[in-house]
Amino acid sequence: MVFNFEQVHNYYERLVFEEVARRAEEFPAFTLDMLGDVACVALNRLPARYVRHDVDMMFYLTEHERHAIELALEEALQFAFGFVLERASKTAR
Repeated sequence: MVFNFEQVHNYYERLVFEEVARRAEEFPAFTLDMLGDVACVALNRLPARYVRHDVDMMFYLTEHERHAIELALEEALQFAFGFVLERASKTAR
């Protein structure tokens, strides 16, 4: 039997990557490496939610769960941008 796990992914990855790319304009001094670090820090602060299809997960979530995901995502991204910015300023000294 051959297994195909290519569709399996962490639900938060796409959300984090898109938000980091969208917010990158607010941080013009961030390099591509720094933005990658932001994505990693944010993802490490979020729970792993593995799915095959994003739409399946969204279909089964309640409005309360969707709101909780949005809040967790925002908190993780704010922390991650601040964390990377702080680390970068310490190494620049």
